[in-house]
Amino acid sequence: MPRPRAFDEQQVIERAREQFWASGYAGTRMDDIARATGLGKGSLYGAFGDKGKLFHRVFDDWCTAVIAVAEERLTSGPDAEAMTRLSGYLHLMAENTASDTERRGCLLAKGAAELAQHDQTVADRSARTMTALLTLLRREISAAQRHGDIDSAADPERLAALLLTVVRGIEAVGKAGLDPKTVRNIADTALMVLPKPEN
Repeated sequence: MPRPRAFDEQQVIERAREQFWASGYAGTRMDDIARATGLGKGSLYGAFGDKGKLFHRVFDDWCTAVIAVAEERLTSGPDAEAMTRLSGYLHLMAENTASDTERRGCLLAKGAAELAQHDQTVADRSARTMTALLTLLRREISAAQRHGDIDSAADPERLAALLLTVVRGIEAVGKAGLDPKTVRNIADTALMVLPKPEN
């Protein structure tokens, strides 16, 4: 009969995430994760597999959380509040970046930039996450169009792609050191340029 695991699996994932987030995939060794989690390497390999499989688990959890945050902000409420929800989501992303004084950025962007070219699992998970975000933004833009806050003749797919690029771009320029005020202004400007209905 197998022995039950004597550790909190989610806590181990969180500590491994912090290590990958701080050092990147290439800069993290299993010795580092063992030290951060307090587990022996044998226990880590037994529970999660090698470093690549452990990173895939961490990355998948992170992507799930990214989508959950967007869903919480963008998927409920009447059409009349769609612009408020869009504004809240963009400003949340800007504020998260502006307050990231360590400039760690988003693990989704960091992991994709480092690994997607050579790791199909990371590439596929990144693409699915972006597609999910795009869908959520498109639905909210369509709701704002139905309410008359955004020009109904505009293509919601293109506008959603624009806002997704703004959100991800905010993270990139913030990590590069752009000042917090400018980061926040980017979100304001993106919302201002959405096409309004003609009077």
